[in-house]
Amino acid sequence: FQNDSVVAGGGAIEMELSKYLRDYSRTIPGKQQLLIGAYAKALEIIPRQLCDNAGFDATNILNKLRAKHAQVGPTFEP
Repeated sequence: FQNDSVVAGGGAIEMELSKYLRDYSRTIPGKQQLLIGAYAKALEIIPRQLCDNAGFDATNILNKLRAKHAQVGPTFEP
């Protein structure tokens, strides 16, 4: 039995930065948009690797994380 619930911790900062960069890249025309989008995708390697190391389905967990970050946003106050 595996528990695949999403909790804050390893990879949370990278997922939030990835979300921010993806959103920002949609506002930029040209090749720079692709470059920023690729960097955003690269940031998701850390949480993906953590999922793989824990034996979880990384695609499923990353989709849950993206949804959580889109719904809730950052959980800290500046």
